[in-house]
Amino acid sequence: MNKKVTVVGAGFVGATCARRIIEKDLADVVLIDIVEGLAQGKALDLMESAPLEGFGAKIVGTNNYEQAKQSDVVIITAGLARKPGMSRDDLQVTNAKIVREVVKNIAASSPQAILIMVTNPLDVMSYLALKVSGFSRRKVIGMAGILDSVRYRYFIAEALSVSSSQVQAMVLGGHGDSMVPLPAYSSVNGIPITQLLSSEKIEKINARTRKGGAEIVGLLKTGSAFYAPSASVVEMIKSILYDENKILPCCVYLQGEYGLKDIYCGVPTRLGNRGVKDIVEIELTAQEKAALKKSAEGVRENIKKLNLT
Repeated sequence: MNKKVTVVGAGFVGATCARRIIEKDLADVVLIDIVEGLAQGKALDLMESAPLEGFGAKIVGTNNYEQAKQSDVVIITAGLARKPGMSRDDLQVTNAKIVREVVKNIAASSPQAILIMVTNPLDVMSYLALKVSGFSRRKVIGMAGILDSVRYRYFIAEALSVSSSQVQAMVLGGHGDSMVPLPAYSSVNGIPITQLLSSEKIEKINARTRKGGAEIVGLLKTGSAFYAPSASVVEMIKSILYDENKILPCCVYLQGEYGLKDIYCGVPTRLGNRGVKDIVEIELTAQEKAALKKSAEGVRENIKKLNLT
């Protein structure tokens, strides 16, 4: 039996996730949206490309959760996208209502599924999904760390005029302006970027990485990023569905790791068929630890606004 992924939200991020998954033949896909005909139309359009693209995976569109039953993974992208001048936190009230309803439906239809949260503010929505679903913390994961890290990789490659495939990079913390790029864990073909770039240039790249999403929102004016976010989701999907055990920076629930507790935060995570297999604790400088703690506290302040207690 084919593996099954449900994508909730047929907007740009959700539809592009669905396209990448079926074109790579990773799994069959159920695409859900509340707008009548939207998911159905996009699913049909994608299936009509199969004779040319050569994939065998199937996708169906729907407005309900009946077909989501027995999903291996559920990707939640539903919610409002950012507009210019809007922070991820500005989205919280509206998107919390949407995510709460989606998670209740998924918990009822696919209680065995692993949830991947994409809706912003991502760290807070991941925490909300964990509490509403009642799932194990291993099965509720936020996407953002990979996205922040691939943006960092691209900016490093651009600065050095090298292939981005040669660049490895790591970004921890919350998915926002307080994220923590780690130059010491970032390299080009094994050479630390601290030996290739000046500290001033590295800090400029760090700052651009923190504002990476806002830069795209400002350029698009009527939407937010979807190509890099969807590629980041698919990297997670692949490691989970095929038990690849990749160590990827993901937004996960911490219970003491890195000195943080009862909080979602981006840290290196081993992903496999059970979801989060391990949280990898790496050595950080005192400055990096302080920055990570500050980033997590920013997330905590927004979690308090959910009034979950």
